[in-house]
Order: sequence, then C-alpha cells, then structure tokens
Amino acid sequence: MTPTTRIPRVLSILIPSLLLCYGVLRLIDGLDGDHGPGLAWNLGHTFFLAAFLLLGVFLVELRRLVPPATAPMRVAAGTATIAGVFGAACFVWVILGDLFPGLAESAPLPEPLKLASPLVFQLGLLTLVTMLAAARPRRLPVWSPPLVFLTFGLIMVNLDLLPLAAICLLAGLAPLARNRTPLTRDNTPDIQARPTVRL
Repeated sequence: MTPTTRIPRVLSILIPSLLLCYGVLRLIDGLDGDHGPGLAWNLGHTFFLAAFLLLGVFLVELRRLVPPATAPMRVAAGTATIAGVFGAACFVWVILGDLFPGLAESAPLPEPLKLASPLVFQLGLLTLVTMLAAARPRRLPVWSPPLVFLTFGLIMVNLDLLPLAAICLLAGLAPLARNRTPLTRDNTPDIQARPTVRL
C-alpha cells in the first residue's frame, strides 16, 4: 500500500463512520423533542466537525486518484475539488458556530454562502466520485455515484435520516478501501509494484 492510496482508503471508512456517529447522537439529543446544547449535541457536532475537516482532505486525495486523461478532464477535476473543499469549509464554519454561539454571532456565515455551499460541496464530491467510477482502470464501481447522490437526497429529505445516509455513503465509498491497485505519483498503475509471474 503506497502513501498515495493509503489516505483515501482510511478516509473512505472513517468519514462515513463519523457521520453515522453524529446522526445517532442527533437522534438521541432529539428524544426530548428539542435539539440544543448538551452532551449529545456537543459530542455529535464534534464528530460532524471532524467529518467535514477530513472531507476537505478526502476531496484532494480523490483528485489525485483521477487519471490525467485530457486537459478538460483535468480542469473539471480541479474545479470539482476546489468547489468541494470550499463547500466543506463553509460547513466547518457553520458547525463551529453551532459549537460556539459567540462565534456565530460575531462572524456568521453570509446567507448566500449558507444557501449555496451545500450544493457546491455535493457537486464537487459527486463529480470526483463519478470520474473515478468512469476511469480506466476503474477506481470505484458504477453504483458508487448513485449511492453518494442518495446520501445527499436522504439528508435533504430529513436530517433524522442521517444514520441511513451515512450507511449509504459508506457503501458508496468503501470500495476505495478494498482497491489494491498501487498508483504512482502520476496516477498510473505502478507495474513494478506488482509481483512478476515466471513461466
């Protein structure tokens, strides 16, 4: 396992797991009919914050796995990465405001960014996942993009569906953890890393 592929393999499992923890704690926090400050709220938002900090790293790592096929593809992958990281940063801003009300009052996220950042983040991540599913050699199965899309859809329908959404995201990204194709820095298969078959 090379450093180029180790990080996305770990994050493909860790990030959905953190989101699952947040979703479960959010349900526990809402058992009294209200969501607000308390142990479950603070712990859940800490998991949520960690997930989006790692998602920024994950997006950059996914970009490195996209084969540099053509100039338009490279531009599209770079644009998706920038958009996704920007969206993740806006999420981090909002989550910090939830954890620290004084920060939310003194430096709230501008309303246009609050409305646009979820869509920008989703488009960035979904674009990179789709590119990896369409790449040759294939880095993700064809059903990974629909599962990632379903993840976002479930969250938009109801935040109480976060645990189910996290499981869908795990199912969509987990193939990265099983992918054993070593890559070199230029994103091409490392032939020397494969065992030689002698006849």
